[in-house]
Amino acid sequence: MAQKIVSPVTGILEEDKVYVDFGEHEGKSVLEIADTLPDYYSYMIAAKDQGNFFIRRGKDKLFRLYITESNRV
Repeated sequence: MAQKIVSPVTGILEEDKVYVDFGEHEGKSVLEIADTLPDYYSYMIAAKDQGNFFIRRGKDKLFRLYITESNRV
């Protein structure tokens, strides 16, 4: 049995299937951010730990990550 890896940002969703839907990183996948912007990836982990973001599946069947407005850097 293969063990599934759980992402610290997206949980059970694969990081390449979840896209950021705000700011200068809009349209980038979480996996792409993890590879190219490790500091911002750490920020996203901290935001999740504080409960300041959510992931929603849109009508286009894509998963989008949002961070609450008051806590964006």
